[in-house]
Amino acid sequence: MPRKATSNGAKKDPEKDPEQRLIEAALALALERGWRVTTMAEIAKRAGLGLPEAYALHGSKVGILRGLARRIDREVLAGASEAREGRPRDRLFDVLMRRFDALRPHQAALRAIFRARRADPEALLSLFGFWRSMRWMLEAAEFSGEGWRGRLLVHLLSGLYLSVMPVFLADDSADLTRTMATLDRRLARLEPFLRSGPDRPSPQEADS
Repeated sequence: MPRKATSNGAKKDPEKDPEQRLIEAALALALERGWRVTTMAEIAKRAGLGLPEAYALHGSKVGILRGLARRIDREVLAGASEAREGRPRDRLFDVLMRRFDALRPHQAALRAIFRARRADPEALLSLFGFWRSMRWMLEAAEFSGEGWRGRLLVHLLSGLYLSVMPVFLADDSADLTRTMATLDRRLARLEPFLRSGPDRPSPQEADS
């Protein structure tokens, strides 16, 4: 959870890069004031940045959420080697739960942003980075996002991830028990498709 700053703005923290400060400021203000009414000027001030510097990093609130999604992706991918064993369903479960774990420090702020989804659907799409992020999650679990099968799987996994998100946002258990149970049930529905073809293109498909 980002540390609450004073209303006069935040002092620069030399241990945090400007983008991290900008993201944390946006999440804090979303929780305090609401996502829709928070402005880029307020976010920049809270982060201790000038408007030109904030603009150079992310030109909009949606851009800030994309930056958060990229940082979460990198955190998950850093442990990708842990997901390369076991059944396809188990590999995807491990990867997606690592992503939920990475989002957990921001859970309260994400709830506030999620509540604004009807008024700002683009923000929701950017926050969870559906297609791009899910393609990388598939790669982390040793699946290919290429070809018609890969593209379909990306979209199926994106829908699955979004369907579990409300459960995650309301899950206050110590180990995300409800989130894990829901994710496992949803992945069970996807399992027949995961087993319908090879994880990677065959040599014949690769040469075609």
